[in-house]
Amino acid sequence: MLVPIFTLKLNHKINPRMVSVGKYDGIHPCLTAATQAGKIFIHNPHTRGQRASSNRLVQSSQDSDISLLNINQTVSCLTTGVLDPKLGCDSLIVGTQTNLLAYDVHNNSDLFYKEIVDGANAVVVGKLGDVSSPLALIGGNCALQGFDCSGNDLFWTVTGDNVRSLALFDFDGDAKNELLVGSEDFDIRVFKEDEIVAEMNESETITSLCPMNGSRFGYTLSNGTVGVYDRAVRSWRMKSKNLAMSIHAFDLNSDGVCELVTGWSNGKIDARTDRTGEVIFKDTFSSSIAGVVEGDYRMDGKTQLICCSIDGEVRGYLPSSQQATGSLMDTSVEQELVRELSQKKQNLLLELKNYQENSKQADSRVQVNEHDGQMGVIPANTQLQTALSVNMGSETQSAHVELSISTSNDTIIRAVQIFAEGIFEGESHVVHPSSQQLTGRIRIPICPPKDVPVDMHIKAFVGDRSSIQFHVFELTRQLPRFSMYVQSNTASAPEPSSFVTFTISERVQRVVLWINQNFLLPEETETQSTPFQISFTSLRDGGTLLITMKSNGEITVRTDDMDLAGEIIQSLAAFLAIEDLQVEANFPKYFEQLRKVLGQVDDSHSVHQKLTADMAEQSNLIRSMLVQAEDARLMRDIKNMKKRYTELYDLNRDIINSYKIRCNNHSELINNLKFVNQAIQRAGRLRIGKHKVQVITACRDAIRSNNINALFRIMRVGATPS
Repeated sequence: MLVPIFTLKLNHKINPRMVSVGKYDGIHPCLTAATQAGKIFIHNPHTRGQRASSNRLVQSSQDSDISLLNINQTVSCLTTGVLDPKLGCDSLIVGTQTNLLAYDVHNNSDLFYKEIVDGANAVVVGKLGDVSSPLALIGGNCALQGFDCSGNDLFWTVTGDNVRSLALFDFDGDAKNELLVGSEDFDIRVFKEDEIVAEMNESETITSLCPMNGSRFGYTLSNGTVGVYDRAVRSWRMKSKNLAMSIHAFDLNSDGVCELVTGWSNGKIDARTDRTGEVIFKDTFSSSIAGVVEGDYRMDGKTQLICCSIDGEVRGYLPSSQQATGSLMDTSVEQELVRELSQKKQNLLLELKNYQENSKQADSRVQVNEHDGQMGVIPANTQLQTALSVNMGSETQSAHVELSISTSNDTIIRAVQIFAEGIFEGESHVVHPSSQQLTGRIRIPICPPKDVPVDMHIKAFVGDRSSIQFHVFELTRQLPRFSMYVQSNTASAPEPSSFVTFTISERVQRVVLWINQNFLLPEETETQSTPFQISFTSLRDGGTLLITMKSNGEITVRTDDMDLAGEIIQSLAAFLAIEDLQVEANFPKYFEQLRKVLGQVDDSHSVHQKLTADMAEQSNLIRSMLVQAEDARLMRDIKNMKKRYTELYDLNRDIINSYKIRCNNHSELINNLKFVNQAIQRAGRLRIGKHKVQVITACRDAIRSNNINALFRIMRVGATPS
């Protein structure tokens, strides 16, 4: 049994996912966490009485080992790490929704303090790719930024949605770090500097990421899922009714391989093997876990696993010796495992009994030559068949993809369970017809919200109408990526005004093969006389998708949906193994909307500057009125005192109203900036390889210089390499 080697009870609440350990003098590890009221506490039991207070860092009145750092804003993320190698110690990086602070705790001084328009939801410190200096990398409102120790902006790119988690990790084994990014659009993206080299689609927002052994990394989702990827392939995952608050890689059993340690919202800590997810250690806190970190907190040369709860309880665990690996679990956990195994044994015995009864029933059938399917015996040649088709819907039901499940004879389907990520709420769907409606066919409507290929794992209970026991058929059927688009008549389909044009060195037959694999077609399309043309209608919004290919390899994709055009190009390029692709694109409706949003951004900046100036002027008036009111009170001039305080009350009310206007203006600005960042990301997804990177960089430069015409030119025809 693994027990804590130290336990601390700190008199401060700890914000979830905002815990780190830093060596601010290069020697002594200090536990650092965000707490209430815009403060950060630094626990340092190693150098008591040697710390001085400053304008930011002050000594806690409750605990002599704790210093408090006043941020005066709600902290949204924090981390520690070596940002300036010349200092030879860790720096503290703190992000809020408007600013980023890099702080030298040991010298009580700021390295830099930057305004961050897109906010900071996640932060990580370290080397990225070929960038020579360490960076403080932050993820915010659809944007990623990296700053060096002087606050210089050395890295910037955009991503699909608001960023919620970051990690630096050698994804491809080239001894250089890539950036793992988890966002609210359920995607994990891997950036090799500013180029996306891999994308993994999940079923919920990615809340945490952490590097593990070799090419493996752990992740958590906002629905309670925890798992491990080996590069772009998921090794395992598990889902809990509780939320995973923090994950960390730590070798708890001294076998040379890090386990995935997870802290849960119900106060539990568990450690799972990286390859199978088997639990090898558990412990419980009295409140939700806030963070899991590591450090040599006892200064004895041995690294401890440090777990913190939101109530300020801290426990440190030493890795067990290899000889004691089998005793990591306490007795109660071992008893729980015995109970689980006993339950499995009972289930297997019951299943064996059913098989034996079925066998006896089959023998009795032969003897008496009567048909009685009560025990679930079905013909040996029974097969389960599936088919996918498009249903155009009705007045009561919208258009959808229809999955048909049927048997090959007179048997009936009692129930169907489908497991598929990202399609059904809770990732699973059960169909259980009433006994009066039992047939050999079940039709299930499916409406995938995103254009991604999905594996549907199907289990069906098959038997006779009188059966009380059923045979379980299991099979897997893949839903094509663009299944929500039905083939339509090219001549009658309205031609969209927006298009993307590019040229590839491939035969038409290869593109037709890609279409057959990625769309639901009534029958396989064959190569027609050039130019080849095929039209689809979206089941979601009725929009038209028109794909044309000429004999010279020029492809035109016509659609008013810029996201769809990007998905088409990304899918086709992956199928044809295209590494670099430049396109010409024109989306007049979307570009006009973007032009209006850019105008609103300028207006929001102007309003922000005016409101800031007005509030500064009103603050000066408050000081003056307060002095006049106090002077009148001291001179017993009650009339003037009442007058000044009435004016002061009215002015305070005006300031509160101005603050509300400022908050609304800021919210509108954030939404508009998100739209702009997503527009840049969409323009990038229309290209492949180096052309994608060039477009994103050039768009950012155009926005910096406020050259709107150049921005739209870049989105249309791409960037000219410098």
